[in-house]
Amino acid sequence: MKNSIISKLVFIKNRYKEIENDLNKIKIINNKNIYKKLSKEYSKLGEIVNYFLIWKKLQKDIKIIKSFLSDDEMFDLAEDELKKNYSYIKIIENKIKLLLIPSCQEDTFNCFIEIRAATGGNEAAIFAKELFKMYYKYIELYNWNIEFISICNSDLNGYKEIIFKVIGKGAYGRLKFESGGHRVQRVPATESQGRVHTSTCTVAVMSESSNNEILKINSNDIKVDSYRSSGAGGQHVNTTDSAIRVTHLPTGITVECQDERSQHKNKAKALSVLYARINAIRLAKLRANRDATRRSLLGTGDRSDRNRTYNFHQGRVTDHRINLTLYQLNEIMSGKLDLLIEPILLKYNSNKFID
Repeated sequence: MKNSIISKLVFIKNRYKEIENDLNKIKIINNKNIYKKLSKEYSKLGEIVNYFLIWKKLQKDIKIIKSFLSDDEMFDLAEDELKKNYSYIKIIENKIKLLLIPSCQEDTFNCFIEIRAATGGNEAAIFAKELFKMYYKYIELYNWNIEFISICNSDLNGYKEIIFKVIGKGAYGRLKFESGGHRVQRVPATESQGRVHTSTCTVAVMSESSNNEILKINSNDIKVDSYRSSGAGGQHVNTTDSAIRVTHLPTGITVECQDERSQHKNKAKALSVLYARINAIRLAKLRANRDATRRSLLGTGDRSDRNRTYNFHQGRVTDHRINLTLYQLNEIMSGKLDLLIEPILLKYNSNKFID
């Protein structure tokens, strides 16, 4: 680990001890605002300090194990233990780096995720549903919540499109690089000759707009239409005009919602997605002339980008932006997305760890 990072960790450890002492002082305990502020900082620094202490212990263990390499009888065992410790210390160092990444306010926001079946017909729709299940399991791991906006089912129990909101601190910061093209390679259940097909889904992740951003959108630019919500086969599931379609006239962006029986709730959900889409366009324009290196590395987040390939026959997942291939398809589809997300975050923020 770089000296600059170690120095920062020593500073954090000292600050952690300083706050620990302050939290035991009567004058701090009696001041609720200061006590709350320090407690929050103490909790945040605590995780970093714990990993730093683990790292220091591993360094000592490695030094001791190396001393046994000169012993012929202990050499094989020592070499094996060294490999395990080096592997573990790398994991710890990556955890530390992730915790040291300064987060912007937007990264702490809730987010909207849109998954759409692109090329591949029914197979793409089936995979769109599998992607949703993957994200759902990941969201459960973080104890976040989901709010459904709209679901458009396909003929074979897949999703032509699904839009949902992820509610949880840091949701956007974790999931933002999922935006782009997700390609699946496998033999579809409908394929009689056993041929491998390639299908594609697109994913868009947008941060929930803050109240300040919402205020910047002129209400006169938004058109709201209501209509009767309908279920499968065109059967009316509601006799009132509860379904809502909102359109942003300057951009032509349209969002529909009929998930709730209440027109007001459907309107609120549709508007929240509309604001998020408009904000995503605004941010894309602001970023167009900066962070060129990062964009070339990780893509723009556009739906046209080919981010990832899921090859079921080989049990392989490849993230093309960082040239990472893992033969852990089942784990990833079961929600262990941090196997991919954390290397992406480290790569994206690598310039922040330069001496």
